[in-house]
Amino acid sequence: MPSFIAQNHRIFYREQGSGPLLILLHGNTASSVYHQGELEHFAARGCHAVAFDFWGCGQSDRLAGWTTDWWAQGGRDALALAAHLGGERPILIGTSGGGVAALLAALEAPEAVRAVIADSSTDAQRPEDLRAEVASRRRCLPGQVDFWSRAHGPDWKDVVEEDNRLLLRLADEGGRFFRQDLGGIRCPVLFTASLTDDLIPDAGGAALRMARQIPGSHVFLANGGSHPLMWTRPVEFRAAADIFLARVL
Repeated sequence: MPSFIAQNHRIFYREQGSGPLLILLHGNTASSVYHQGELEHFAARGCHAVAFDFWGCGQSDRLAGWTTDWWAQGGRDALALAAHLGGERPILIGTSGGGVAALLAALEAPEAVRAVIADSSTDAQRPEDLRAEVASRRRCLPGQVDFWSRAHGPDWKDVVEEDNRLLLRLADEGGRFFRQDLGGIRCPVLFTASLTDDLIPDAGGAALRMARQIPGSHVFLANGGSHPLMWTRPVEFRAAADIFLARVL
């Protein structure tokens, strides 16, 4: 895998295709290895599709003591990756926590982002839900272990525990991902979500709540699937994304 340096950390990425730059941002405890299907799909649609491993995840350098700035840093690294690849304004597609990172990038650098698709993301989670998620993870069910091991390699336990502590810090701070209104975002945005998301209570309501803050944004809700929609209903997600991107490109 190719890599680049951002703030003295080596970040690995995988890429496919050529055309307008489209960067995929993975969710918490995942990595770019799980975005091969999206890389192939968007490359076939004429994009230069790229997925990278956030700091501390996948093959990227490890990071001790994750802070609640982790999502914002992921967004900054997406833009640093775009600069490394030639400076083109990217389309950012993030799922779950990656969607939060994509939106934060568009907030921090409105002129640097061409468009955002935020899948299965929310602006806030109740502290008790975050703590319950951490408790569930710490049971380390076989399916979870397989997922994390493939995502991060032999030190997956350390990565997941760093993320657990991150969620507990977020819970202690009230569970909000954004410190300002999303109205500062200037690029086109599509929110996608499942109405039967098993991780985010009322994911559809969260998508609508965020969309109301961004003039001209769009929402696609599926009455099926789970978390994230991108992987549990890939046909529907990709169809919605393709329609949105046809307007942007």
